Amino acid sequence: MNYKRLETFVWVASLGNFRKAAERLHTTQPAISARISGLENELGVKLFEREGGSSPITLTAKGKELLPYVEKILYQTEQLRKRAALSNAYSGVLRLGVSETIVNTWLPDFLSRLHTDMPHLDVEMTVDISSNLTHGIKDRSLDLGLLMGPISEPNIVNRKLCTFSLSWVASPKLQLPDRLLYLEELAKWPIITYARATKPYVEINQKFRELDGPPTHFFASTSLAACRSLAIDAVGISTLPKVMISKELASGELQKIRAIWTPSDLAFTASYANDPFNPLAEVATNIAVAAATAFTEQQEED
Repeated sequence: MNYKRLETFVWVASLGNFRKAAERLHTTQPAISARISGLENELGVKLFEREGGSSPITLTAKGKELLPYVEKILYQTEQLRKRAALSNAYSGVLRLGVSETIVNTWLPDFLSRLHTDMPHLDVEMTVDISSNLTHGIKDRSLDLGLLMGPISEPNIVNRKLCTFSLSWVASPKLQLPDRLLYLEELAKWPIITYARATKPYVEINQKFRELDGPPTHFFASTSLAACRSLAIDAVGISTLPKVMISKELASGELQKIRAIWTPSDLAFTASYANDPFNPLAEVATNIAVAAATAFTEQQEED
């Protein structure tokens, strides 16, 4: 079906005048009349009442019925054009920094969506702690960071992604009491946690420093997978995102510990510098927000 005829139909219906429609579409009034006649012949129906003179052209009953369908076709055609332009326009390399928590949750879905929308794009990915990723965003060595944010600088754009809660966990081999535990009781074992210079480590370290008694020992790591393995092997007690330990809890390799205090939730953002403007980062951020939202909604359903 001819796109110009459909477009002309919508504009004539909107403006109620062949001449105004011709001006809007940068063509002649006879061309507008020919397009409408051609569409009517193609559909086998009369779309407009033509009274002549200065009277406005009005839609027939059938024209009113078909107008929403034609508008929808034009809208979807425009979306198709935009998507095609998006797929072809964005190429090059996206330097992506990712926190390990994201790696272990919805990163695969994000990369799949990214490739679907921008198939000509290459991705150079760095997995690191958020403080290092923040430096990369600030010095422009990274285009986009999916990290514990936000980054508080005026030229940095921060978009909310998701929030993960933390749980104290340990191996059943430690035979911890099944009751609410004080931090002094947890401090008998090494605390396996996030790397130094991360928000969780700073918060946990500060909390345990306030305790009376012997100093707490920390086993800090940049790898959450390593923290999980150490906890499973009964090296110490760890605090990890719930989404990373569901299988281990179900299998009994780890058990949740009820403690009087639990670290704050982890809030993640998509952060990038907008000076100079980076269209790759902006589009990729929109895709990241969609992937994070889908993951969160799925978790809530489960």
